[in-house]
Amino acid sequence: MKNTKLSILDLAPIAQGKSIADSYKNTLDLAQHAEAWGYHRYWLAEHHNLDGIASAATSVLIGYVAGGTKTIRVGSGGVMLPNHAPLVIAEQFGTLETLYPGRIDLGLGRAPGTDGWTMRALRRDMSGKELEMSDLVQELQYYFAPAQPGQKVRAIPGAGIKVPLWLLGSSLYSAQLAAALGLPFAFAGHFAPELLMQALDNYRVGFRPSEVLQEPYAMLGVQVIAADSDERAQFLATTNYQRFLGIIRNQRVSMAPPTHDMDSLWSPAEKEMVLSKLRMSVVGGPEKVKAGLEELVAQTGVQELMIMSDAYEHSDRLRSVEIIAQTKI
Repeated sequence: MKNTKLSILDLAPIAQGKSIADSYKNTLDLAQHAEAWGYHRYWLAEHHNLDGIASAATSVLIGYVAGGTKTIRVGSGGVMLPNHAPLVIAEQFGTLETLYPGRIDLGLGRAPGTDGWTMRALRRDMSGKELEMSDLVQELQYYFAPAQPGQKVRAIPGAGIKVPLWLLGSSLYSAQLAAALGLPFAFAGHFAPELLMQALDNYRVGFRPSEVLQEPYAMLGVQVIAADSDERAQFLATTNYQRFLGIIRNQRVSMAPPTHDMDSLWSPAEKEMVLSKLRMSVVGGPEKVKAGLEELVAQTGVQELMIMSDAYEHSDRLRSVEIIAQTKI
């Protein structure tokens, strides 16, 4: 763990009984604590029309967090590129990098980040003629490259600004594209662990060195709930179980308080599905969390862990992130 970077993934969760303004206040507070505890990055994820998640305007939140911190890298985990014109993203992140030089990351995904109806509202043109993700990424790279004489369309700011690009995904496609373009790759093990090892293998085997990266660099997203005891952590984890139960039932709701009686909420089949989706999660007291994270790093060989650690009470979330940071000691 001493050689493994730790970072934070945040969806600006909205807890039941709390406001979106509370979520944003907690996001900044968590980022400031994460910076003090030695975390490397703080990423925010694009989601739309989902009760319980307030990170829709991802680039705006990145600016808010970067403006309230000093050294930690801040970025997107990720921006769903098919939802946007690459020129707009180049301008937004060129602006962010200009304001906070050397601290901005641009992680890119290709999922809609929402339901079908909202995807139509975001993308407008559903004719089936959308560009492939590879074309969108290369168009984005074109706008970040130094402008050429006679270039008709430029990103201002953006052209000539070096914003690190990442490809994010839960599939083999994203791993293969990251390898082909010579970009760092982040796998979404925090909600889709099924293809993890195959995706990492495809990425490493197919990797082609690029101007920005000479060797493969892999990050793993993982759900971690840490507390001062195993029992307390298991109790806090029921908030996350309820979130995933809602996803399975297509009932997106605000973050629920933990419960001592999950069996009254889910059926045996639903329990199996939730725990399967969260089978890579690490839940426990300090010793169990340290051992669990060390095992994950040993199994996967990733250079960085992107931690998602949500809890209903902000104080519990802070304590969890603090305990996780201590695994590097």
